Amino acid sequence: MNRKELKRYKVIGHLIQGYITGGEAAELLSLSTRQVYRLKKRVLEEGETGVIHKNRGRKPAHALSKEKRQHILELHRSDKYKNCNDHHFAELLEKYEGITISPSTVRRIRQEANIKPKRKRRPSNIYRPRERRSQAGMLIQIDGSTHHWLEERHERFSLIAAIDDATGEIVGATFRQQEYTEGYFIIMKQLITQKGIPMEIYSDQHTIFRSPNEKQTIEQELAGEPIPLSQFGQALDELGVSHIKATTPQAKGRVERLFETLQDRWVIELRLRNVRTIDEANQVLPELVNEHNKRFAVKPKAAEKAFVPLNDKQSLDLIYVTETSVC
Repeated sequence: MNRKELKRYKVIGHLIQGYITGGEAAELLSLSTRQVYRLKKRVLEEGETGVIHKNRGRKPAHALSKEKRQHILELHRSDKYKNCNDHHFAELLEKYEGITISPSTVRRIRQEANIKPKRKRRPSNIYRPRERRSQAGMLIQIDGSTHHWLEERHERFSLIAAIDDATGEIVGATFRQQEYTEGYFIIMKQLITQKGIPMEIYSDQHTIFRSPNEKQTIEQELAGEPIPLSQFGQALDELGVSHIKATTPQAKGRVERLFETLQDRWVIELRLRNVRTIDEANQVLPELVNEHNKRFAVKPKAAEKAFVPLNDKQSLDLIYVTETSVC
């Protein structure tokens, strides 16, 4: 008997001898009174073996066979699934291999094989996360991430994306060669066409979002001269969208964390689809966005949306003049 079973045997013995009540035994063993009397019956019938679990030494019916565990381990070590975290690998096994196991089982197989995790568990947040906005469309965070999205199959390029602060839903995304104004025009057209005009846009201080002449002299301020806007800023102004420019990466943490997740997952998803060019990446992008939103998006606090429909007199094609010379 192990320590736990030995304690149970002694407590049930005291119950049988009348030294303690059933309620006291239940409290000592952290069991219900009903469970205690079941144990008492088994001890009276079987002696000390009555407290030993009946599955001791038996292989669980749902346990993986040695061959299946080895197959999972080989897949984990293969180039096909390299750099997968435990949760993503469990999802991919079900999707592509027809093997349904939990992330904890993946973790156990990996640990038994002395394979280190892809990354250490995240430390406690130094910055307290800002509370989400209550309605979808109140605040959209936008940013770009230059990364080896296709690994050695292609040089680095940028993913430009927009995320709704209230839901965590990706509401616009495109792969571009570089982080230019054109990419942000594309995701804004996607957003407005599919959802509507948001109340606020949150970006960084990139020159795409601010004019180099934005800082005015005292004389200009006193004269009431308007602050010069970038091409992107002018488009937002025409749409009536407020533009907030963050001063630190932590201020737009929602979109920063989004890119961490996408770099972790989409590199592998693009590899599994054998994507080799930016055009091919953009072709599968709607599928990737849809899968991400199904798994990670949350319901907003308020059901009513803050998006505003595009005015009949407004034309996105005129507001967002695409820079056709930029790829």
